Amino acid sequence: MITLLDYGAGNVRSVVNAIESLGQTVRPVSSPEDIVSAEKLVFPGVGAFGNMMKILATKGYVEPLKAYIRSGRPFFGICLGLQALFEESEEAPGVRGLGIFSGKVRRFDLDLSVPHIGWNGLRFHKAAEVFDGLSGREKFYFVHSYYVAPEDPSVVLTTTDYGIEFVSAVQVGSLVATQFHPEKSANPGISMLKNFIEAGHPAVVPASGPRNTTLAKRIVACLDVRATDDGDLVVTKGDRYDVREKGAVRNLGKPVELAGRYYQEGADEITFLNITGFRDFPLEDMPMLEVLRQTSKTVFVPLTIGGGIRNYTDKNGRRYSALEVAAEYFRSGADKVSIGSEAVSIAQAVVETGSSDGRSAIEEISRVYGNQAVVISIDPRRVYVSAPDAVPHHVIETEIPGPSGERFCWYQCTVKGGREGSRIDAVTLARICEGLGAGEILLNCIDRDGTNTGFDIELINAVASAVSIPVIASSGAGCEDHFLEVFTRTDAEAALAAGIFHRRQVPIEAVKRFLDGKVEVRR
Repeated sequence: MITLLDYGAGNVRSVVNAIESLGQTVRPVSSPEDIVSAEKLVFPGVGAFGNMMKILATKGYVEPLKAYIRSGRPFFGICLGLQALFEESEEAPGVRGLGIFSGKVRRFDLDLSVPHIGWNGLRFHKAAEVFDGLSGREKFYFVHSYYVAPEDPSVVLTTTDYGIEFVSAVQVGSLVATQFHPEKSANPGISMLKNFIEAGHPAVVPASGPRNTTLAKRIVACLDVRATDDGDLVVTKGDRYDVREKGAVRNLGKPVELAGRYYQEGADEITFLNITGFRDFPLEDMPMLEVLRQTSKTVFVPLTIGGGIRNYTDKNGRRYSALEVAAEYFRSGADKVSIGSEAVSIAQAVVETGSSDGRSAIEEISRVYGNQAVVISIDPRRVYVSAPDAVPHHVIETEIPGPSGERFCWYQCTVKGGREGSRIDAVTLARICEGLGAGEILLNCIDRDGTNTGFDIELINAVASAVSIPVIASSGAGCEDHFLEVFTRTDAEAALAAGIFHRRQVPIEAVKRFLDGKVEVRR
């Protein structure tokens, strides 16, 4: 029996699924007494430090949690479950942590993108039972803007490099806590959880641990999910966002099956974009929620869901906030939510008024679940102009002339699946959304969608140079060389593709093999 401390964080379902995949029963904490009586306790945390500590205090969990840890019984903390063990965090000045360890949680102050998102390695500082069976060459999934800085170096279990060398795991006795997410780290992460759960493993230091660790470029598989005219939920793919072929919705497979295939082929993340129009309200769109629930049972890499993340009023007049919609997605197995058309509306309002009221979907979700949980999906199209000052937008000089020989262009953001243009450009939208609390940009391109002609390098460079959060390049991939090009000619941290993976034109493992030795990838 494994006791799970779920205080209402993000995707706890994946932790439960990972533990249950090992044949264990999970008992969620519902009262302070459940902590007191636990034999083995797992504390996953996703979100914001201040919100977490407030909820723990309100539920009366703080003192029982301290007592449990000090009793020496087995404890596994994940992400915020690690950060909570320290005295305080720069994320929430004045809010006290559990104080199990002396030290502070600090924010990354780097020239690199923050959050630190993706697959990175571990440098091992001492032996541990959880390392049994690891070679040391494995990569694990990180997603965080803050890191722990212990005062006592003897508690450090592993460190990882990201601009600086930071502490990525600690251990004292039966207490282990990691900044990375083992439940999202495929087989190596599941192996660590298994070693924690089972007694009798030897304490080892993996033989092939690296001197320095490197963040891998991510290959993301995207599944556009849509209902057919008969009501079946299928994966489809558009050609410049048109998903119909001979009048019918293009059917490329079932969402859960395809996601499982991509996991086995080595996808670093999987993104579901629900492009079915909501006739009433997304929380009643149960098939999509069930897709997440079923996928997260067997797919142990990060899952992103986009579509319908906004405020709604249903046919009965009840209002649902974007935060409630996002929360349901998280409870169903999503790690991140992607906001598209709603982000355009939010940013346009900021441009018009000069500020935000703090109640936008981006701000509310990032405040509760952390900025790493909010992805902004931008769908721009190229608009040519004759001069850099021809329009009040961010204009670039292009190497791809327009139809009349124009040498300048800007990228107009679109909404409603690319069917309508907006009054805001992609660079401005990205900057505003970063300021509101978004943690990542998914950068599509209508002009390249379904063309297999390569990513729009100029667009990616324009946006990536304007923000300090990670950028995922999307639209246009047609061969392995296109992935190498985007990773060597831009600062994109990840590249996303759909159709070439669905049709097996370019399998994910072929992309990884081609990139291996040229750019850092997870193998």
